[in-house]
Amino acid sequence: MINRIGVLTSGGDAPGMNAAIRAVVRTAAQHGVEVIGIRKGYSGLLEMDTKGLGVDDVADIINTGGTFLYTARSEEFRTAEGQRKAADNVRELGLDGLVVIGGDGSFEGARRLSELGINVMGIPVTIDNDIACTDYTIGFDTAVNTAMEAIDRIRETSISHERVSIVEVMGRGAGYISLWCGIANGAEDILIPERYDGNMEALIEKLVNHILENRRRGKTHHVIVNAEGIGHTHEIAEELEKRTGIGTRTSIIGYLQRGGSPTAKDRVLASLMGAYSVERFIEGGSSEIVAVHNDKIISYDITEALGMYKDIDAFMYKVSGLMVRS
Repeated sequence: MINRIGVLTSGGDAPGMNAAIRAVVRTAAQHGVEVIGIRKGYSGLLEMDTKGLGVDDVADIINTGGTFLYTARSEEFRTAEGQRKAADNVRELGLDGLVVIGGDGSFEGARRLSELGINVMGIPVTIDNDIACTDYTIGFDTAVNTAMEAIDRIRETSISHERVSIVEVMGRGAGYISLWCGIANGAEDILIPERYDGNMEALIEKLVNHILENRRRGKTHHVIVNAEGIGHTHEIAEELEKRTGIGTRTSIIGYLQRGGSPTAKDRVLASLMGAYSVERFIEGGSSEIVAVHNDKIISYDITEALGMYKDIDAFMYKVSGLMVRS
């Protein structure tokens, strides 16, 4: 029997976290299940920083960014002793299950709790879209749209000044935001870590040749979308300006991509995944990660999910080379 569950948000914030919390609470209420909100992620679990959540507590938050339960990283929870303490606290709170809303680091913590006998359910929320078991993560669509709009504006000033613009987007070691924005913005070059061999000199030489080739063809500006996983944006810009003689400017969009009201896709996805996590508890599901695959909401065993590998779609990468502006 599932009578009481907990919910926490952990790791980096992303648009749609509140929508997921809302779905968990509202679905649980339909089944007569009590929900305990845990503030500040695993840190709050260790400190027993909790609050009961009812339907009224999650009213009017589906459209808000961030997480009203807050999020934090916990060095103590990384230790075996901290994980045992967290598991003991889950039992002391009388929780029959724990919904963990976050990314891969959060899920690794959830897996450790599952090994200690805690029934967990993970909801993938990260702007990086780097959770292998799911086609999309909550927050990714909003982040891409935020970055896309910024790059559109940067292109306008790049055209006006006839310059090269390098825009660095987030994503940690994954290039999904860069790839999607590169296609959506019609960037002249798209840089992603999955297709970068570490040879910076070769990369710069390739960019120089492309910029000069476009100039010869009459193109007077050039936009490069660079992934955080490659980085070195300022150094690349300096080299490009030195070797081409063309003014080159950098823009690092940064944490702007994590904020803002979630898109319709992220709100709907969060609502479906949040509801599904509770339904799986009710059905007897144990220690799983919720995912979307081929537009269907499913779930995987947490150990299986964390062992999966995800790579850039080959056809999408091929298309990105065809869609660059010239």
